[in-house]
Amino acid sequence: MYTDSMTEYGYRRVVITLVAMLCSILELLDTTIVNVALNDLQGNMGATLSEVSWVVTAYGIGNVIIIPMTSWLSRQFGRRNYFAGSILIFTACSLLCGQANDIWTLAVFRFFQGMGGGALLATSQTIITESYPIEKRGQAHAIYMMGVIIGPAMGPLIGGYIIDNYSWPYIFYINIPLGILAALLTLQFVRSPQYGNKMSARQVDWMGILLLAVAVGALQFVLEKGQEEDWFSSQLITILSVVAGMGMFFFIWREWTYDHPIVALRVLKNGTLAAGTLFSFIYGFGSYGSTFIVPLFTQSQLGWPATDAGLLVCTTSLSSLLIFPLTTRLLKSGIKPQYVMFAGMILFFGNCYMSSKILTPDTGFNVFFFVLVFRYFGLNMILLSVSAIAFSTLKTHEIADGAAFTGMLRQLGGSFGIAIITTYITRRNAVHRTDLVSHLHIADPVVSDRLHHIHTSFLSKGFTHDMAWKNSYKLMDTIVNKQATLLSYMDVYTTIGLLFLVCAPFVLLIKNKKKAIVADVH
Repeated sequence: MYTDSMTEYGYRRVVITLVAMLCSILELLDTTIVNVALNDLQGNMGATLSEVSWVVTAYGIGNVIIIPMTSWLSRQFGRRNYFAGSILIFTACSLLCGQANDIWTLAVFRFFQGMGGGALLATSQTIITESYPIEKRGQAHAIYMMGVIIGPAMGPLIGGYIIDNYSWPYIFYINIPLGILAALLTLQFVRSPQYGNKMSARQVDWMGILLLAVAVGALQFVLEKGQEEDWFSSQLITILSVVAGMGMFFFIWREWTYDHPIVALRVLKNGTLAAGTLFSFIYGFGSYGSTFIVPLFTQSQLGWPATDAGLLVCTTSLSSLLIFPLTTRLLKSGIKPQYVMFAGMILFFGNCYMSSKILTPDTGFNVFFFVLVFRYFGLNMILLSVSAIAFSTLKTHEIADGAAFTGMLRQLGGSFGIAIITTYITRRNAVHRTDLVSHLHIADPVVSDRLHHIHTSFLSKGFTHDMAWKNSYKLMDTIVNKQATLLSYMDVYTTIGLLFLVCAPFVLLIKNKKKAIVADVH
């Protein structure tokens, strides 16, 4: 615990607030700015969908590892130094990402960028909140939430514009001048609380850090590469699955028994926090996963330019600025957060069902827009309700650890969601292709007429008889592949929706002993 007041006044509070908001926006911007560049990265680096998804998930893994350690690291190095150092790590890795010349080098730099970025997100909320007096903490929370909403919303739009008008490295280079400015202002204006005695090197939970990194990294690799390696028929996948399971087991045991754990697992003895943490994972899975699908589908299947895909995600995400106050009012009116969250999960299921039905080779911007806006009603109700449930029975000194857990599990759920979705699309695509091909017989009059029509079209363009037939079969194969992929995306939306529908009734079983409050969220 620290003893001095961190409340700021006048221009100092304005500058500190702007710096913290800028850092949270930069961190969250980079979680989504890459989504619209995936199609471009595949072409430029010759990577598969599974490989290029590592550019997204590696960043998430870095976030997941560092977020639960942020409170401890702030005490060790001082909040100002730790925050400024994290900004510089984030900025330097942004430069290195832009310089990468292959997909795996880029993924490695994204991992370290994510470690710097995770610290920015976790620390900026604390800095903003503590800079305001207690009676204005609600205002501070609202300011922070604006950054949380604006960052992910602007990412796809800015990324799309850069991809269409420049080249992919510039989606990382834009962080450099802003990062340098934020670091300088942090060193000038942000103060560090007076913490108690620091831990010695011997007290540091090095084993906990190592076990967490190994367990999360191994599990993520299994999820990403399992499909390509035919899962447990691969010795590597089998070994890493065992490593992930054993690593997580020993990590939990270590943190539960060690005197100075890097992650305070004991706080999960609180039932409502444990439930809120679990549903944070589910929220992250659905939210990040469904956001990941949209730019990928519109670019690869509909042929949209990256700017249009980014504009779609941006405009629908910004609708959260209107929905957020409505959800907050519902929770403050006395309605139990369990009921609000249940309604949100049902709404999200309905949105996933609608999304699966609107996907066609010709789906337009307007159709996507209204369906995606509807999605944010459900997601906002879930997000704020999870916060209210998780923090409703925590003591003051437990809130920081509770926030770290919900933030970590939400990010981890997002990483898993993206990994599983890319694998699921590949598997379902193979299934649908096999099924479609099994119904294509040359003796079928419909198939025969279609082939002859295509053949005639190629002949009219000057192709020889043999080349016209060859191109006709190629075009038919392309049509089959596109239809199989379309059906795969429909399956993804349906499956995500069913997951939320199945989980929704369990929300009503959560009991909290006292009235829930709308707590801060990462």
